[in-house]
Amino acid sequence: MNKEFKTVKESQVTISELMLPSHSNFNGKIHGGYVLSLLDQIAFACASKHSGEYCVTASVDTVDFLRPIDIGELVTMKASVNYVGNTSMVIGIRVEAENIQTGDVKHCNSSYITMVAKDKNGDSVKIPGLILEDENEKRRFLKSVKRIKIKRHRSDEFNETDFSSEKYLEEFSSYRVQIV
Repeated sequence: MNKEFKTVKESQVTISELMLPSHSNFNGKIHGGYVLSLLDQIAFACASKHSGEYCVTASVDTVDFLRPIDIGELVTMKASVNYVGNTSMVIGIRVEAENIQTGDVKHCNSSYITMVAKDKNGDSVKIPGLILEDENEKRRFLKSVKRIKIKRHRSDEFNETDFSSEKYLEEFSSYRVQIV
């Protein structure tokens, strides 16, 4: 059932999981790699729900770890399609952790992941457009457009720059490096 346009709400996904000791790092906090795995899973679910197709991760654009997550907290991830192109979409994810004894909730992570819809042959396929229904959805869409432009500009700048070390000898002096 592939529509020409879908609302943001039609593709939203929420998952919750209790954080266990097996998810923790050596510091007793939930391992960032485990959180990244959950982010990729919910991005896949949200993108596939929007596109009606199998989706793959094209890039992890932003992952901001804002606060640590403790063992025993209930982590809830909320994913929405923030932007759509022809075959790709940007999935915005908010991660909150709740202390289930006190009810205190903290915002722990915000992430943006670009997903691409694929057919059975692995070719990219056109996805439905996005119906923006409120100011928040419009703001998220426009922020995604800005992030995409910044990403392209950064990529162009890196590709056009000659990083020959002799051109940057003076710059090395401002960093904690030794040139041998």
